[in-house]
Amino acid sequence: MKILIIGGTGTISSAITRQLAASDHDLWLLNRGTRKSEVPASVKQVICDIDDETEVLRQIGNEQFDAVCEFIGFLPSQVERDIRLFKGRTRQYVYISSASAYNKPAASHFITEGTALANPYWEYSRNKIACEELLMHEYRDNGFPVTIIRPSHTYCERGVPVSVHGPKGSWQVLKRMMEGKPVLVHGDGSSLWTLTWNEDFARGFIGLLGNPKAIGEAFQIMSDEQLTWNQVYQCVANALGVEFHPYYVSSEFLAATSPKEWDFTGNLLGDKAVTVVFDCTKLKRAVPGFQATVRFDEGVRRCVAYLKEHPELQTEDPEFDVWCDRVIAAQEQAKKSLNG
Repeated sequence: MKILIIGGTGTISSAITRQLAASDHDLWLLNRGTRKSEVPASVKQVICDIDDETEVLRQIGNEQFDAVCEFIGFLPSQVERDIRLFKGRTRQYVYISSASAYNKPAASHFITEGTALANPYWEYSRNKIACEELLMHEYRDNGFPVTIIRPSHTYCERGVPVSVHGPKGSWQVLKRMMEGKPVLVHGDGSSLWTLTWNEDFARGFIGLLGNPKAIGEAFQIMSDEQLTWNQVYQCVANALGVEFHPYYVSSEFLAATSPKEWDFTGNLLGDKAVTVVFDCTKLKRAVPGFQATVRFDEGVRRCVAYLKEHPELQTEDPEFDVWCDRVIAAQEQAKKSLNG
């Protein structure tokens, strides 16, 4: 197949790029080229700003694609741009939405593709919903061949997934662990979460490309493994070879006391603080044999090893570190004052 990926070097899409490049597919990437050195040599690169429609059309000419995959579309205006660019040029348009689009809280913690979409806590998710609605309208009214993908928390070796971290990533959380300091955990750490290794996600995604069962449909792609956040953090501590010292704070308090730009309201109340169990039966019917195989304890060991070998990824966040200490001190002081 001839496949165009818009993006292609991010956490999710990089694994898809590698797997497609290792096959017989004719793979193209359209992005700004900031990580072009990491792209396999067999991949054709269209280096430009996707918003520059004239330049995009100049570079791709009259090319037709079996699939166009959009990984960096966050707003309806960006989806409208893609429809203008690729209508009549592709047999399938694959849009990466988000599992955070599901209703918060949902009527049931057991999530299928039929679960209602609504997220009052997170604008990011509401924009994804609007993009989905626009695309499905275009499919129903004009036959635009859309497939919608809803990933949840997908990770790779470049970062360790945690629930509470600052804007510079999770390294500061790992640093606190290694220093024996307490680590903030939302709620009591007992809510369930799903973490998916990006190479597992890629296999499910690729199985939907060119798949006639995928047109006009939405799919979620996740691991079947559910962990409490306590288990997630314990796996991280085990990979680091240190003890885990959790400090529990309500999600509402974390959202109310963090800088607004950190958006814990969306990230926690609109996503990670909510217990969910995803049912991937629909995906497995469309892609027989799909199974996520990397357990989180294995995946996080890979992450920690990679980060230790790449000090350039060990980005410290002193502002977040100080804020954690302040939150802990404030809650401890409140306990003392209420206990007389």
